[in-house]
Amino acid sequence: MNYWEPWYLGFEKGVTGAMGFPGATQPRRGAYKILFETGHDLVALHTLMAPRPFFVAGGSEDTLNRWRALNLTVAVNSFLGFENRVGMMNRKEHNVDMETNETICNFFEYFLK
Repeated sequence: MNYWEPWYLGFEKGVTGAMGFPGATQPRRGAYKILFETGHDLVALHTLMAPRPFFVAGGSEDTLNRWRALNLTVAVNSFLGFENRVGMMNRKEHNVDMETNETICNFFEYFLK
């Protein structure tokens, strides 16, 4: 997942940097840096959102193995008495396409009605 990007959890006020995977030339920033340095990851954030529904519009980096992490949130939802609140759609490219937009809209329409 690309949650280290500045448009996600890597935002740090007053700092601009190139987007991309963190490494020697691209330091971790913002909330992502704190999550990483304290031994947490996005799974912890996902489980804190339960039982709120959420949808992962998975792209080229988000393969089906992401369900291993998402299943932990499914289990927390189940413990809280909620089912079918986590969704993910995968596609070959990372850009959102019409099919993805329709699926996202259907997911939110279902939960926001």
